[in-house]
Amino acid sequence: MFRGSLIRAARAVARSSRVPTVASRSTAISGLRLNSTQPFDSPFQQPAQPPKTPEELAKKAALEAWDDLQRDWDVNLVIPYEEFLVKTQNPSPDTYIIDVREPDEVIQGMIPSAVNLPLTVLGNALHTPAEEFREKYGFEKPRHDQEVIFYCRSGFRSSTATDVAKRNGYKKMRNYKGSWLEWTSKQSERAAQ
Repeated sequence: MFRGSLIRAARAVARSSRVPTVASRSTAISGLRLNSTQPFDSPFQQPAQPPKTPEELAKKAALEAWDDLQRDWDVNLVIPYEEFLVKTQNPSPDTYIIDVREPDEVIQGMIPSAVNLPLTVLGNALHTPAEEFREKYGFEKPRHDQEVIFYCRSGFRSSTATDVAKRNGYKKMRNYKGSWLEWTSKQSERAAQ
């Protein structure tokens, strides 16, 4: 009984404090419209001036570099199966193929000439000194000028890995978006022929 009266009281309070209807809100807002053809009135609305001091130039360069990181990915970063197959059949010291799946997933198998570096450790690993990297992961740390191709199970984590590498200064990274699922499917098709 007490609980029922509390619920009724709460409903009564909620009804009395309701937000005004849409019609009354639109009437109040109609007086706030701005004329977009009027010139700048406020010092806060003035057009931006070009940077003049070295500090302003450095800040502008940093903002432009940040904008470059935010732009949409270039289509050339995705490597198709046919091109990826050639890279696996002809390994090169100038190309790293990195599997970013977790070790328990790698038990299912790996693409030939690939090394495993899970996405969960990739960011920290790329900051590790080269000698420590070799000791910890069992292979040489990729150089910033080296082509690095990432793959995972379905392409999602490899896309993230490509982003992580780009943000860590790598210039020639690519994403095998078909990843393990496409690889096993295509290899099964080739074996059936």
